[in-house]
Amino acid sequence: MSRRTPQSRNQRRSAPARNPSCPCGLAETYEACCGRFHRGEASAPTAEALMRSRYCAFVKGDEAYLLRTWHPRTRPPRLDLDPAMRWTGLEILATTEGTPFHTTGTVTFRASYEGGSLQEHSHFERSAGAWTYTDGDVTA
Repeated sequence: MSRRTPQSRNQRRSAPARNPSCPCGLAETYEACCGRFHRGEASAPTAEALMRSRYCAFVKGDEAYLLRTWHPRTRPPRLDLDPAMRWTGLEILATTEGTPFHTTGTVTFRASYEGGSLQEHSHFERSAGAWTYTDGDVTA
């Protein structure tokens, strides 16, 4: 039988470190999920995957990725992201086409931020074989 000292009774075991899920809402870690797209290790295989990775880019403030995944026909010359904006969640509401077998697709989503949310119906096209964002209609 071991004796406990007052000091050892007050020590708490720390919980094992948890890998947080990706900001896009999927259970994988950011590194295994959208991080690989941001690093250029892979291209998003579907319009929905691109939408999720673009949301993550807004969360992370990754302007370069947002511009790189914007269709050249509609891409702005630069972005001015608000560093104070705090994105808090993504909900995919609907998708049409946008699979590896399509050339176009749409994703309707709701993105929440501190103080509100926005809903958009986004359009995607393949450009040089990769999914790109073309434009979107904000509905709320």
